[in-house]
Amino acid sequence: MKITYWSDYACPYCYIGEARMKKALEEIAENENVNVEIEMKAFQLDPSAGEHATGDTQTRFAKKYGLSYEHAGRSVEHISEMGRDEGIDFRYATTLFTNTMDAHRLTKLAQSKDDPEIADKVIERLFAAYFTDNKELANKELLQQIGEECGLDSDEVRDLLASDKYREEVIADETQASAYGIHAVPFFVIGEYGISGAQTTEGMKQTMLRVLGEEKLAKAAKAAQTSEGMTCGPDGCELHF
Repeated sequence: MKITYWSDYACPYCYIGEARMKKALEEIAENENVNVEIEMKAFQLDPSAGEHATGDTQTRFAKKYGLSYEHAGRSVEHISEMGRDEGIDFRYATTLFTNTMDAHRLTKLAQSKDDPEIADKVIERLFAAYFTDNKELANKELLQQIGEECGLDSDEVRDLLASDKYREEVIADETQASAYGIHAVPFFVIGEYGISGAQTTEGMKQTMLRVLGEEKLAKAAKAAQTSEGMTCGPDGCELHF
């Protein structure tokens, strides 16, 4: 089963949605053996964002949505509670919003290693750096540290951050999202089905089970077409002399 999803590290619902996706997969794996390929694609919420934060998220919310500081705080806290319900140390109110291009480029480097474990470590560490540690994701020293902690070669990470490598790949992901009509994240594609937003764990699980069931039927149909066995039908049985 292939799962592709568009996400940004500064998006709270992306972190929550990813956690629910993994929980759904864990629940399915309890009852059946599942071979899953997961690929995260880049989506920048604000490609024009700077390298340094201009204020915390509660202040930014109040300004962006025309809310009082207190109302913005309640909205942000509600989202944080959703994250904590998923087992995440979610500290959204004090996140520091910056440009995420380099974080996505680091992810591309990790994905190029054809080692899902390394890519997953980088993705999880970047989310945690933003939502739990409240770090600026445009900080190259932070990204260097994360890359090394997750098993990437230090020189390769340093060279990446000093160049524009994988920038075009990040932009290509966003162009593909636009072509598909995806204008908000998270957005998951599971098999032939699209899931917009951070759906419930159960909702994602049911979609995954549907895809797995369809894949099993497709395999059975293909086997039936290619196998040549003796059969019987309403008109009789095949006779072999």
